[in-house]
Amino acid sequence: MVLVRVVPMASSSSIRPTLSSLRFLTPSSLSLSNPSSRISFSHLPSPSVSQSNSFGLKASRELRQHGNSTRIMASGHVSQSISAASPENVLEWVKQDKRRMLHVVYRVGDLDRTIKFYTECLGMKLLRKRDIPEEKYTNAFLGYGPEDSHFVIELTYNYGVDKYDIGTGFGHFGIAVDDVAKAVELIRAKGGKITREPGPVKGGRSVIAFIEDPDGYKFELIERGPTPEPLCQVMLRVGDLNRSIEFYEKAFGMELLRTRDNPEYKYTIAMLGYGPEDKSTVLELTYNYGVTEYDKGNAYAQIAVGTDDVYKTAEAIKLAGGKITREPGALPGINTKITACLDPDGWKSVFVDNVDFLKELE
Repeated sequence: MVLVRVVPMASSSSIRPTLSSLRFLTPSSLSLSNPSSRISFSHLPSPSVSQSNSFGLKASRELRQHGNSTRIMASGHVSQSISAASPENVLEWVKQDKRRMLHVVYRVGDLDRTIKFYTECLGMKLLRKRDIPEEKYTNAFLGYGPEDSHFVIELTYNYGVDKYDIGTGFGHFGIAVDDVAKAVELIRAKGGKITREPGPVKGGRSVIAFIEDPDGYKFELIERGPTPEPLCQVMLRVGDLNRSIEFYEKAFGMELLRTRDNPEYKYTIAMLGYGPEDKSTVLELTYNYGVTEYDKGNAYAQIAVGTDDVYKTAEAIKLAGGKITREPGALPGINTKITACLDPDGWKSVFVDNVDFLKELE
């Protein structure tokens, strides 16, 4: 299998949750609700699709103060609103929030086949697998370290659905390896598909290669020394790079790590994240000259990000021009608080409360 050297992850003040039971409803062919006692964000509905959730835990009441504005609804749920704060204060708070990219969610047509490829060819570990027969789906979590300290992949298999449309907007995932050439030969020997042979990146010096998994998702292999976070990139295409950079800086609190323009090949990239590229997972945004819209398909779902306060997060997203697709609050029947949003290009993210998910892990 691919040799991926993982150095110990430094302790982080942000808590990485395990996500395994919330399902957002999509068209009837995909069954997404999950009554299990853990939480998972495994599907990406379009904004026009209604959302509902089913849970197997007893409902609980929670009183959490945001200023002086907590009120209990007749149904027993808690409705919370943020006390008046200036936009400047909210956006400044984002910079101080304890955030980290937690996992990425996407759908596959044959779960066992994908697990075999990721473990044998990419050197990942199967962290856990969960089947929900009453809801007709199974999910699996894979990565290079525990979910509480590493960015991981959540795969979702919906019974009877063996193919998805990846679209043109999703780009690839990045994996840091010691030796790209050796990694490619190992993958080739196991029947993997190589779409770009090892060599320097266009317009740069980093040695890379590209492969495809059995469902057609692309992985970029990046030659790099030992790192605490081998699963190091998620690349998405956007229609206005400056607009996207501003949004992710303001709403997500990400840092713009670098940009690179390649006029010869007519594209520009921007790397954003919560830490340096060699030590943490980053979001790579790509702008292709003159292309303002992309087909997102129905395969890729979303990323999840931890936060200390989903209410302030939602306010910041609105102030930055994002669209809230799920208002912040505790999930029905469970105390975990979340909010979900779309960026200006329609890419979805879910923010989850750090402390609540620590409880879910326990």
